[in-house]
Amino acid sequence: MTLALAFPWALLLLPLPLLVWRFAPPHRHRSTAIRVPFFRQITEAAGLEPRDGSVVLRRRRIQVIAAALCWCLLVLGLARPELLGQKQVVEKAARDLALAVDISGSMDARDMPDATGERQQRLQVVKDVVGDFIEERDGDRVALIVFGTRAFVQTPFTEDLESVRDLLDSTTVGMAGVDTAIGDAIGLAIRTFETSEVDQRLLVLLSDGADTSSSMSPVNAAEIAAQRGVTIHTIGVGDPKADGADKVDLRALEDIAARAGGAFYYASDGEGLQKIYDEIERLNPRITESVSFQPKQPMHKLPFGLAVLIGLLTTWWLHLSSRRVA
Repeated sequence: MTLALAFPWALLLLPLPLLVWRFAPPHRHRSTAIRVPFFRQITEAAGLEPRDGSVVLRRRRIQVIAAALCWCLLVLGLARPELLGQKQVVEKAARDLALAVDISGSMDARDMPDATGERQQRLQVVKDVVGDFIEERDGDRVALIVFGTRAFVQTPFTEDLESVRDLLDSTTVGMAGVDTAIGDAIGLAIRTFETSEVDQRLLVLLSDGADTSSSMSPVNAAEIAAQRGVTIHTIGVGDPKADGADKVDLRALEDIAARAGGAFYYASDGEGLQKIYDEIERLNPRITESVSFQPKQPMHKLPFGLAVLIGLLTTWWLHLSSRRVA
């Protein structure tokens, strides 16, 4: 640790008392007087009160030393001394990543095979892979948006990735409604990015692509996102050959990605979904910012306290041993 001064220019005040003493001497008035020995005893015996100027006070050396020390300590306190710790460098990511996960009724379809070939629920496969993806985002700020009939922010941008994954794992199909509002999810993501102060803004939208209840067209929302500097990568999950509400609308997701400067991917199983996330990471490498700081411990109270202590002790000592020369 090293000692430094936050305002070293304050030290220029140190010679100020000498300058005042040299160029602004005290006013002196001459008058005739008789010097009488034992003046105090005489006034006390006569019961008189001495007038101003009748007693000559002797300045002691300790007074000069104490005054000089107090002035130096006060100036040192104004210079704000501080102890500097070891400089530390912290790297933080300059990227905010939002994940929009579809939890509508269609995500309950079981058409995504796992490693053993057994067909699993779409949402469960998504949660498993997305959860691992979140844990690997160390240093990024991640926001989680879930949507069904309506879109909701599960977590705003945060570096607490464990909480983001826990909230993702707690989601279930249909908890936001059975319909799909992709456009509203994109609009909510745009509003979430309004709190972001970084340049790299990335939205990963994962859905079956069948928008059924948005108040805003997904295409229009994607165009607005592009104007706000938000890149959207879309991932389609499920079986495009499925019938009815479970059918995956890949063309809609591809159009959204194209309008928002991103890329479209299709995942038919968990392994394919993981490869997609690796590809997204390759296309959008994390940018880091190096922030350096040095711990500082203010020490200005110490010289101020010493100045007060010296002044009090000197006054107390002079009071006990004061002597006047008549």
